[in-house]
Amino acid sequence: MESRLANLLRAVVDEYIETAEPVGSQSLVERYGLEVSPATIRNWFTELEAEGYLMQPHTSGGRIPTEKGFKTYIKLFVQSKPAAKREEQFLRKATAAPSEEDRQLKNMAKALAELSGGAAVVGLPDAETFYTGLPQLFAQPEFHDWQRVVSLTEMLDRLDETFRLLRQRSLPEPYIAIGRESYFGSACGAIFGSFDGNVIGILGPIRMDYQRNISLLHTALELLDL
Repeated sequence: MESRLANLLRAVVDEYIETAEPVGSQSLVERYGLEVSPATIRNWFTELEAEGYLMQPHTSGGRIPTEKGFKTYIKLFVQSKPAAKREEQFLRKATAAPSEEDRQLKNMAKALAELSGGAAVVGLPDAETFYTGLPQLFAQPEFHDWQRVVSLTEMLDRLDETFRLLRQRSLPEPYIAIGRESYFGSACGAIFGSFDGNVIGILGPIRMDYQRNISLLHTALELLDL
């Protein structure tokens, strides 16, 4: 992908992650100081649409990323790296409580849910599963559609099967799965990691902040594996 289009895709995804609203050309030029006109941005939007990276949900509105657009954004711009110091300290407190591994995992899941603004899920080797943070996940605009809530709840009821499939994968680094590959439906994104047969993950809308959340999970796995 040409750098001009890659950088535009990045700006659209970043803006959409923050606002949950279709992104217009004028707002991008003003907010990101782009040295081109809104008309040029609209032409580039058309190129990205033709390649399947963006879509226009309303004829007179802005653009939003497609599943392909999110995947490309993740491939080009998202890296697994440590979380910020303040967040690392918050996560560290989760491992300082009771010494039992399952309790630490559940405490870590609660901390991840709080920091990410989404939900967190845990699968233990004995097939026990745990999730937390659903109210704040369902407060996201994507889940104002009640059918999506029902669908996601049904998928959470099958967490044991999801974790069985995840354990078949090698996850030396946090693994991002979005949309139809997320195990939780096309409106969702998820980031999973594993250690010692345990699986822990962050679940959010497909427009979740992937860079921040993968950094949170990266640090959580390091702390849990000490």
